[in-house]
Amino acid sequence: MHSPLISPSLLAGDHAHLATSVSVVEDLGLPWLHCDIMDGHFVPNLSFGPETLAALRRAGSKLFFDTHLMLSRPQDYIEPFARAGANNISIHIEPDYDHAATLARIRSLGCQCGIVLNPGTPARAIAPLLDLVDLVLVMTVQPGFGGQAFRRDMLPKLTEISTWRRERGLKFRLEVDGGIDLDTAQECHAQGADTFVAGTSFFKATDKAAFAATIAAM
Repeated sequence: MHSPLISPSLLAGDHAHLATSVSVVEDLGLPWLHCDIMDGHFVPNLSFGPETLAALRRAGSKLFFDTHLMLSRPQDYIEPFARAGANNISIHIEPDYDHAATLARIRSLGCQCGIVLNPGTPARAIAPLLDLVDLVLVMTVQPGFGGQAFRRDMLPKLTEISTWRRERGLKFRLEVDGGIDLDTAQECHAQGADTFVAGTSFFKATDKAAFAATIAAM
């Protein structure tokens, strides 16, 4: 079992001062930053492109960029995000493309790779890919916008994937994203999650250090 880890979501930071939002994470000594990449097609919103990650790297960020591609054609953007400084690139199972080949391509470029499920996608959809990934991300809201309410009906999906991980002796991280605060993170942790994307709840927390420390101590 991995130690609990928070991955603050850049999407919930100040978009006029993204480098400042990154500095908040760095100054707390947190290692990961979650980068939500949206294309306006797979999800009804637009966010960042590879140049945003590259600019943060040029500004000196050494954070682990946990990069979540919410794209209709993620296979077309692996190289640009790898070049821009992504450390992990996670792709969705829902679009129709060669998932295994794309995961292999991510790894060949020196990045870790992950697979993502939307709330309406059953866990069995990713079962054949579990031995190919470093991370499984279970969306606990419908992706596209921040600030949505956590869906507790996703908890059995976490249990199912966590059980497969244990039974098959796999080492991937089990990440959750959507409506994650200290209470819902604890619920997810009880079902096997170890990596927690926190956007609104983290950046609006009065004591961000305490928030992160509570996650780490689960």
